[in-house]
Amino acid sequence: MLRLATWVWAAVCWGQPLPGVAPLQLEGDAAALLVDGLHRFLDRYQRPQGTPSVERLKYILGIVEPLTTPSMEVVAGKDRVKAVRWPVLPGLHGEGLLLEPAGKPLARVVALPDADWTPEMLAGLVPGVAPESQFARRLADNGVLVLIPTLMDRRSTYSGVPAYRMTNMPHREFLWRLGFPIGRHIIGIEVQKILAAVGWFAKQNEQHRARIAVAGYGEGGLLALDAAAIDSRIEAALVSGYFGPRDQVWQEPVYRDVWGLLPDYRDAQLARMIAPRKLIVETAPGPRVDGPPPETKERRGAAPAGRLTPASYESVAKEAAGTKAIVVRAEAPGSDAALSALLDRPIRRTAGRRPALPVEGRFERQFRELVEYTQRVMRESHKERGRLWSAFDKRAMRERIWNDLIGRLPAPSVPPNPRTRLVYDEPAFRGYEVLLDVWPEVAAYGILLVPKDIKPGERRPAVVCQHGLEGRPKDVADPHFRNPTYNQFAVRLAELGFVTFSPQNAYTGGDRFRQVQRKAHPWQLSLFSFITGQHQRILEWLGSLDFIDPARIGFYGLSYGGFTAMRVPALLENYALSICSGNFNEWVWKTASLDAPFVYPLTQEYEIPEYNFAHLANHFELATLIFPRPFMVERGHNDGVSRDEWVAYEYAKVFRFYAQNGMGERTTIEYFNGPHVIHGAGTFEFLRKHLGSPRGLSSMR
Repeated sequence: MLRLATWVWAAVCWGQPLPGVAPLQLEGDAAALLVDGLHRFLDRYQRPQGTPSVERLKYILGIVEPLTTPSMEVVAGKDRVKAVRWPVLPGLHGEGLLLEPAGKPLARVVALPDADWTPEMLAGLVPGVAPESQFARRLADNGVLVLIPTLMDRRSTYSGVPAYRMTNMPHREFLWRLGFPIGRHIIGIEVQKILAAVGWFAKQNEQHRARIAVAGYGEGGLLALDAAAIDSRIEAALVSGYFGPRDQVWQEPVYRDVWGLLPDYRDAQLARMIAPRKLIVETAPGPRVDGPPPETKERRGAAPAGRLTPASYESVAKEAAGTKAIVVRAEAPGSDAALSALLDRPIRRTAGRRPALPVEGRFERQFRELVEYTQRVMRESHKERGRLWSAFDKRAMRERIWNDLIGRLPAPSVPPNPRTRLVYDEPAFRGYEVLLDVWPEVAAYGILLVPKDIKPGERRPAVVCQHGLEGRPKDVADPHFRNPTYNQFAVRLAELGFVTFSPQNAYTGGDRFRQVQRKAHPWQLSLFSFITGQHQRILEWLGSLDFIDPARIGFYGLSYGGFTAMRVPALLENYALSICSGNFNEWVWKTASLDAPFVYPLTQEYEIPEYNFAHLANHFELATLIFPRPFMVERGHNDGVSRDEWVAYEYAKVFRFYAQNGMGERTTIEYFNGPHVIHGAGTFEFLRKHLGSPRGLSSMR
């Protein structure tokens, strides 16, 4: 009879909502539906245009250090073709070719090839560029002093660390990954090489005045546009094979990912920043790139896709409309009309090739310098971070982190409209799927476990239990499914009397969720802009339930859930405590260094870098935003996410901060013999201590 009664109950009650809450009707994979909603939100997202400023453009490109005194060193060559080198920043130089005219220069031009062209190709010294497109040579033959810098290309020859892992990342992507978390960018670094050359040109103009200009194709066109927008000493700019709409910049290679590019620094806005100086937009088709070098068994990790497709004449003309740019229609870069407009004089057609210069090791030398530059900035970043946090105005720093590091959206803007349905009925608890609205197209989903022994009028502590990368709520909250990584920790806590809620976070679906990050970054947003908003709504709803104490809601997450534990509770003060498992780290080293096999510059997770993290906050600083609320770290000795030494180094600063402020008992770290898993021992005691034992238990299993 008991079995029959149970079957009848299940047939009647299965899928019923939480009492007093609307029923949930949801078909399909909730995780995929949530990620699709984020895409739809971003596809429609618009932010009012502000006032573009040179200083802000320089910041998002990582141009924040003063350039060295301008000079030019001849490395090799004679007559009018020389291999040269010039200082840019301490330890960082530009290298390339200098083409000198026969007499005094009519103009001085930095000629910028596409990333896959060498200076020699653009100068007509070696094959690779059609003679009519060798605009550096043509300018030199028409009386112009021309400097051609070496740019980082799209090969992957040196991308990686031989002792750990080599990758198929284009050199530009590899350097983007090293630069982004330290507030530097491969675009900005190469713009600085141009600006250093412009400084040398300006010094030469003290002896003989001539127009200073830049001209670039493809990636060089991008650099020419940015350089001219930043430096008013550049009197004219030619942009070929690049200018156009940037709404789909997220589909371009990841090394064009610029934090906060839209809406203020589209190509049209940059053109207006150049005016009234001359800008020539040449509509020659830009380079076609179909993605990174192919993966091999030995080389992998590049961001997939990332294509460049030549823009149509119509789209270029539309973007240039309303600016003062001169649009020149051309089938190939370096047309007579474009070069004549740049020089304000007719340009002669010339032919011939000068002998090539042997320049040994130039590209590798430039690459190694750039890598070492990023590593030096990373090593020194703690100094600026220390100065920033020295006053420790918590409110101001929380705002700074939310706005400048995470990216802030307005508070959830639609009613929560909670919907639930029963999915588990266990001896100790019932489990409900929950769906909450956050913004149009954006929802929060998870599994709520409610102990059955809650008495009328009783309010229990709650724990938000967060899965990691590619996880699902059932990984932590399904009593009939055991994922050994999570050890059913939401189930175990519910059996002990805690209410638990296990959200579906957006970091699932492979490249599909990573594309959300790509779409978000140009708007100065990130995945965690959405995740933070989802948790705002979750906290609001949990706190409204009559069986939860809103003052006793804790957060406990593993891996990417630990990533969440360091950010969301730092921003949302309604979390009573935070436990970071399998993630706490010297995060600057983890995201920007090359000193270990597990660092992110060597892995597939291209969505991880946060712009300028190294100068804004490390995990210690984020923990100080959680203070004075309790904070704990859970760390397996064999967890490949990091090394105990890195974790201990960063945590020592956290403990000192709590202790020096008289609250050392509110923080702890537990090491255990194990891998990247929820251990659930000391952390459970920590929850009992700081949230209170749900049933007054003296111990917890």
